[in-house]
Amino acid sequence: MFIDKSMTSKVITISRDAGLDEARKRMEDNNIRHLPVVEEDNTLIGIITDRDIRSALPSVFSTCLNNPEEMQRIAGLKVEDVMTKDPITISPMNTLEDALMMMHKMRKGAFPVVDQHGKLTGIISTRDLIRAFINVLGMEIPGTLLCIEVEDKLGQMKRIVDAITAEGIPFGSILVARHWDAGKRAVFPYLLTNNVVKVKKKLEGMGYTLLNPMEWSLDQLPKTEEKKS
Repeated sequence: MFIDKSMTSKVITISRDAGLDEARKRMEDNNIRHLPVVEEDNTLIGIITDRDIRSALPSVFSTCLNNPEEMQRIAGLKVEDVMTKDPITISPMNTLEDALMMMHKMRKGAFPVVDQHGKLTGIISTRDLIRAFINVLGMEIPGTLLCIEVEDKLGQMKRIVDAITAEGIPFGSILVARHWDAGKRAVFPYLLTNNVVKVKKKLEGMGYTLLNPMEWSLDQLPKTEEKKS
């Protein structure tokens, strides 16, 4: 799925000449934490976050509150004084997976989306990604998540899908992840039903081990594998 299908298209922006109080109020009024900074022709030139504003303004315990000259300087700060210039951006034709990996590696909460001319077309945030993946995984519909331990060999996924489908149970999604034991994988079917007792017994009867999805954790993966990933 491409970014342009899940990004926020109606972006709240701000100009470089705006004051920090205006930027902060705009964020509070719209319940957002990132403001792209654009020129009049919508060319992206920077981004300012709530963290940038907090870092620039004094705390209530700051000694500079008693310094008129320093307070005057702070009052005169504008967006361009604290914004991140030439921020990391993403293209509308990148995928959700691209955005997810970029956020993970760069520890960013959002990326402006720009076209080939540098014009702002949207913004993609962690909130947008969560909403998109909930939709992709079918998790907006109540259901049950199973975790099945399988051998890492061809045919396992088909065998599981066929067994569940034979019971007339629809899928929301199905994912495969690494397992902490070599030669195994963890399969996560999200089933659109809460009545899974029969199918769980069936899978166990087929020789599969069912795990508690809440107990499966990346922390249990071998450290050597984590370094390679």
